[in-house]
Amino acid sequence: MVETANIAAILLAAGTSQRFGADDKLLAPLAGEPLALHAARLIVKLAPRRRIAVCPDDDGALARLLAAEGFEIVANPHPERGMSQSLSCGIAEAAQGPDAAAMVCLADMPFVGTDHLRNLIARFDPVEVPVVASTNGDAAMPPALFARALFDKLRSGEGDRGGKALLARAALVGAPADELVDIDRPDDLPGR
Repeated sequence: MVETANIAAILLAAGTSQRFGADDKLLAPLAGEPLALHAARLIVKLAPRRRIAVCPDDDGALARLLAAEGFEIVANPHPERGMSQSLSCGIAEAAQGPDAAAMVCLADMPFVGTDHLRNLIARFDPVEVPVVASTNGDAAMPPALFARALFDKLRSGEGDRGGKALLARAALVGAPADELVDIDRPDDLPGR
């Protein structure tokens, strides 16, 4: 196990959101607040040593919103290259610090609970269990925790497969499917 004070939490918030349409889905309202704030505030509650948000730029509306929540903003100048590009940017920033692990969360997964993140941390061991991922019973997925020894591998992925090979060998921590749902289309937002 690792203490939350020895983790860098990385919020991936730089996707192109092509299935959502013209609007920025991470700024779309959910329960009266921008979608991205739900995942961001979950990380704030967890209280990791560092909070890193990978955004499409470092001064746009989303970046300002997350910076106000105490996140270090890392710009991904090429979000069209897929999630692995955002992951690489976030891991590169995390590698600058002393943290033993990086927890990777997605800004479009607003329903994950703090208890689930704590369960991931409880299952993790940097040597014996260096990758811990979430599962809804069907597949390994974020949020996921990666040992520092894997940072170089995470930085070298391409497309949307950055951490996928590592997730295939992950220890899995289950959560209900409705907790691990991500928002891809406007119809995925409750109340629409």
